[in-house]
This record gives sequence, C-alpha cells and structure tokens, in this order.
Amino acid sequence: MDFDSAPISKCSKEHQKIYEEWFTYADSVDFENINPPVMEGLDALLAKKKRSSKTTEPEVNGSSLEQLSPAAHWFTSSNSAKKVSIASVTSIIDGLKKLYIQKLKPLESTYNFNDFVSPPLTNSDFDAKPMVMLLGQYSTGKTTFIKHLLKTGYPGSHIGPEPTTDRFVVVMNGPDERSIPGNTVAVQADMPYSGLTTFGTAFLSKFECSQMPHPLLEHITFVDTPGVLSGEKQRTQRSYDFTGVTSWFAAKCDLILLLFDPHKLDISDEFKRVISSLRGHDDKIRVVLNKADQIDTQQLMRVYGALMWSLGKVLNTPEVMRVYIGSFNDKPVNDAAAGPLGKELFEKEQDNLLADLKDIPKKACDRRINEFVKRARAAKIHAYIISHLKKEMPVMMGKAKAQQRLIDNLEDEFAKVQREHHLPAGDFPNVEHFREVLSGYTIDKFEKLKPKMIQSVDDMLGYDIPNLLKNFRNPYD
Repeated sequence: MDFDSAPISKCSKEHQKIYEEWFTYADSVDFENINPPVMEGLDALLAKKKRSSKTTEPEVNGSSLEQLSPAAHWFTSSNSAKKVSIASVTSIIDGLKKLYIQKLKPLESTYNFNDFVSPPLTNSDFDAKPMVMLLGQYSTGKTTFIKHLLKTGYPGSHIGPEPTTDRFVVVMNGPDERSIPGNTVAVQADMPYSGLTTFGTAFLSKFECSQMPHPLLEHITFVDTPGVLSGEKQRTQRSYDFTGVTSWFAAKCDLILLLFDPHKLDISDEFKRVISSLRGHDDKIRVVLNKADQIDTQQLMRVYGALMWSLGKVLNTPEVMRVYIGSFNDKPVNDAAAGPLGKELFEKEQDNLLADLKDIPKKACDRRINEFVKRARAAKIHAYIISHLKKEMPVMMGKAKAQQRLIDNLEDEFAKVQREHHLPAGDFPNVEHFREVLSGYTIDKFEKLKPKMIQSVDDMLGYDIPNLLKNFRNPYD
C-alpha cells in the first residue's frame, strides 16, 4: 500500500516508526477475504436453547405458556376456563393465598363485598397466629386470666375492681417488651390489623399492641377487650362502634371466651348486642364462670342455673353452650367457700379449658380453611343479591323511586334471591346492616351477574380446596 510520505515527514521519529509499521501490516492483509470475529461457545449455547424450547408448550396469542407441573391438575376442573398454576405452592396456606387472589378477590371487588361485609384479605391475614379474644363486663377477670396463663403481666396491663382496661389490647410475641400505638399497628404490613382503619382514628386511639417474648405467645395471640358497659348512656358515649369492632375480631379469632362473674350475671343491653354480633361464630364461643371460689357449692349451683337461663335468652340456640367453672388467677382456691368437692371440680375444669387452648394451634389450619370457605359462600350470595337488585331497576324512568322501594322491601328481595338460586336462608346477611350500607349506593351502577365469576368460585369450592387438602398435610400433624 502506497502512502504519502510528506505529512509523515513532519512527525517525530517515534510517530514515523508507528506509521510505517501500520502501513507495512496493511499491505500484508487481504481485506477482501477477511473473516468476521467469532464468539467461542455461542453455537453450543444456541443449540442447547433450541433443544429446550421444543419441550415447552406452543405459543398462544403470541405468548408462550408456562409449563405446568404434573400436579397442576389439582387446581383445575374439567369445566374451569381459568387454570391456576400451583407449581410454587408449598403449603395449604400458600394455596389459599393464590386461590383468593386469582378466584375469590375478583368476585369481591366486582360486587363491593369489601364495603358491605369484610375488608379484603392480605398475606398477613393468612399468616397470622391463632387468636383468642376475651369478652365480658368489667372486673370479670379478663386481664387476670391472661396474666394467669402467661404467669406474668403484659406491658401496659392494669388490674383492679374498677373498669381498668379501657382499650382493645392485642398481646403477642415480640423480641422485647413494649407497647405499640394503634395507628402504628394498623399500617404495619406484617400484622393482620389493617382492616381496623375502617373504624377511624377514634378507635385506633383506643387500640394498642403489647409485645413480649414468651413461649406461649409464639403459638397464640390474646385480645384483651374493655369491659362491656351496663348503662345505655355510657354505651352511647363511646366514640367508636364497639359492637362492630368486636364482630371484626370475632371473624379473625379462633376462640372467643365470654367471662362471667358470679356477682355479675345480668346481661346488659350492650353485652346482648355484642353476643348477637357473634352470630355465625357459635363454634368458637366458650363461656367461663370465673371467680367461682367466692361462693359455696349451693350458691354455685344456683348461679350456674341462672347463667344458663340468661344465656339461653340471648343466644337463641337449642344447643347447650359449654361452660367452664373455676377461679382463673394466681391465688390458691378458697377452700373455706368451695370445699373439697369444689376444689376438685375447679381443677378438672381448668385442665379442660387449658386442653382446649392447647388444641388451638393444631386446629388453626383447619380454621383458616373453614373461614375461607365461609367467606367464599358469603361473597357468592352477596353477588347474587347485588345483581338481583340491579336487575330490578328500571331502564329509563323512576330509578330513585325504584331504589327506595327495593331498600324498603329488602326482606322480600332476599326471599326472591333465595328461591331463585336455592340458597339456605341462614347464609344471608343481616337485613338491617345491609340496608344501612346499601342506602349510600346507587343500585343502578351495580354490576350484572357474571356467571363465569360464580362458576370460578364454585370450582374453587368443589375441586381446588378439596384437592389442596388431599395433597398437603396440616403443618401441626
């Protein structure tokens, strides 16, 4: 290759030498037949990728389907259009999370279930430890009962003959002893209390979480509640919906203990409303007749009979409620009043109650499934009710009058839905509460019935959950 030596002669000797070496190399290279650079190992990698792509499913609508595991048919039925992959499911609780997000939550969102019945579930709701809630009038020994089980008081606990616990307190396991304010607890993603924000700041200021390291709290969380008031005037002075909060906790709890004092057997109006709000959770309720060593055997027999009579008028069930009799505190039994027969009875009753509490973690997984199925059925019935009300609205004129007529005759509309879809009457929501929430909505803006969503939930109840139970074991077995 020729080059002009004139410009090069103006450079330094070192630069001249570099130019000469470069042009000498350029003369020796055949640029016309030069080969492009080669990446070593690329051909082998492409060949391997090509072989693996043959084992995957063909593309559908431009996107390749994920290869399902051999067990993927557990979560599918022959007539289910939407398949749920469970390749990453590791337990029953994990499976319930996926089923909720993919099948139940869309139905809840479409028909405003979360506004009428219950807020949407989060991961912390599924992962939460079993909860035990204590209810009763003031000074019936609720806080003392928790102290008796823990063998120590929890942070912020106060015990006395006057109404001492003036707030809802969640007693749970933690790295150190501390009390967390309610507003902070409600926004923590790892705690299942975000739904309490619907009751407002007035309630959250009366709510707190007490944490302490304890072996029992590693398996169970306790909910201590304010004493139920007896006077109507006192009840109306509460700044939040006490009955609504109690009902919210009842849905989350695994066991509800109603504590009575032999000297406070009267069931006040507020306590009656609280017990009525537990409707649908009868299997969780246990009654505790506390401080029974303060009366002798003859009086105890009469008190027990009076308690059962009072409960029979409130609970409205033909079955007899299980009642535990004892003195659940750290003091020795008062032998002078109880006598030898009473002492033996109290010890047996206490052993039975403790055995009931010990079974809670074992039954926690079954309880989660039970509550999930109950929620799915409630969401389905809610969808039928909302779509029926939408169908009853006129197309053009008189929508306001039609809505008022439907709200006023809500019992008749419930009966129509029940007959049309052959649903059990006991599964329908409370008419008064439903009417109160419905009055704030425009019925004409509700969604029509979507059979595919209903079918998806039916498939979940009929196929997915039974197969989930068949293929995964209870972690406590």
